[in-house]
Amino acid sequence: MSKKGFRLSSLSHKYVMAAAGAFLMLFLISHLTTNLLLLAGDGGEKFDQAVEFLLTNPVIKIVEYVLFAGFIIHIILGVIIELHNRKSRPVGYKVALKSDTSAFSRFMIHSGIIIFIFLLIHLYNFFFVKLGLFPVYGGAESSHDFFPMVVVTLQNPVYAIIYIVSFVFLGFHLKHAFQSAFQSFGLNHDKYMPAIKVVGTIYAVVIAVGFSIIPLYFLFLYK
Repeated sequence: MSKKGFRLSSLSHKYVMAAAGAFLMLFLISHLTTNLLLLAGDGGEKFDQAVEFLLTNPVIKIVEYVLFAGFIIHIILGVIIELHNRKSRPVGYKVALKSDTSAFSRFMIHSGIIIFIFLLIHLYNFFFVKLGLFPVYGGAESSHDFFPMVVVTLQNPVYAIIYIVSFVFLGFHLKHAFQSAFQSFGLNHDKYMPAIKVVGTIYAVVIAVGFSIIPLYFLFLYK
């Protein structure tokens, strides 16, 4: 492949990855909104109603497949771009330190790996149970009875810490990813980038703190 063709391929990877990442960031807002219903103090009634709607809505089922495709595309292209970046700077880490690239950018692949491992744990705890691949637990009456399974999982200090630490890394990952998506689409105008960075930071903090509140609640406050 010519250098020009390789550059075009690299740019197309970044466009697709940015689009998949933007979709996943929108999903996180929806997912957080649903999960915060766990804190309603009604024994999971509102949360169960939201889950029932999500499980029975045919549109949501289609979105679920698109979501998985988004995750897979984002992960694969993230690895490809990281390998390309490493290949294009053979001097390695010393060069990276001298550049003006932020720490968030340099360690995106590392936070991404941590998030991927967490995603596998999260799927193991809930999604694979929903599919019937693993038995229900925590006194759940069916594979869709998530609230008691959430209680048992997040009252376990080990799982609670794993979730909280993973959400912190997710926040760091999102902080850079938010502004990076705008840059990938060529929307990084000097006039607007400062505002984009502020919005991205707020978004990352809201997502990380919002999700972290849930394991903290079940670990220390839920009886």
